[in-house]
Amino acid sequence: MTIVQNATTSLADDVATTKRAIALQNGPVILVGHSYGGAVITEAGTDPKVAGLVYIAAFAPDSGESVSALIKGGSTPGAPVPPIMPPVDGYLLLDKAKFPASFAGDVSPEKAAFMADSQVPWGVNALGGTISEPAWRTKPSWYLLTTDDKMIPADAQRLMAKRASARVVEVKGSHAIYVSQPQAVASLIEKDAKGVQAMATR
Repeated sequence: MTIVQNATTSLADDVATTKRAIALQNGPVILVGHSYGGAVITEAGTDPKVAGLVYIAAFAPDSGESVSALIKGGSTPGAPVPPIMPPVDGYLLLDKAKFPASFAGDVSPEKAAFMADSQVPWGVNALGGTISEPAWRTKPSWYLLTTDDKMIPADAQRLMAKRASARVVEVKGSHAIYVSQPQAVASLIEKDAKGVQAMATR
C-alpha cells in the first residue's frame, strides 16, 4: 500500500504526484480517494496500470467538471452547506467550531477536535481544476456512500456513483467514515481488489 499526500496546490500537481506513486508500483493498481481525492483518482486513474477505482464519500467529476462546480451545483434543497471559510492566500479551511458536526459527526469529540486543528489547507486552484477524461468511464469503480454525510449530501453521492456505474455500498456514517468505521472502508477496498482480480481471470 502507498499513501499519496496531496499538496492541494492544484489538481494537476496532485494528479502528477499520484502518477509518480503509480509508476513505482509493481503490477495493477487500485486507486482509493476520499472527498477531493475522488477528483484526483478520476483524472489519474486513466493510467494504464490502474485496474480499479474506490471512491470513499468522494467527488467523482465528469469531463469538464471541477469539485468547485459540484459543490455549488450538487447540493440538494435543504442539504447542509459545508462550513468552508473564505480563502486566505489561496487556501481554504473548514470552520473549526463547526468542523466536528459537519465533517466528523460520528467521531469522538476529542478526535474530531484534533482533526479540526490538524486540517490540511485546501487550495482554491485544486477545487477549480477540471477533469479531462474521467477514468470511471473505462475502469471498474466502487463507491462507499455515507448516508449521514454533511459535507457531500448522500443524494449528490448517489448521483455521482450512478453515472460512474459504480458498485455502491451504503453506510450510515459521516464524511469521516475512514476514522469512524475503518473496517467498512477496508472491506470495500478488498471487494474491489477481488472484483478486479475476477475480471482479469475471465
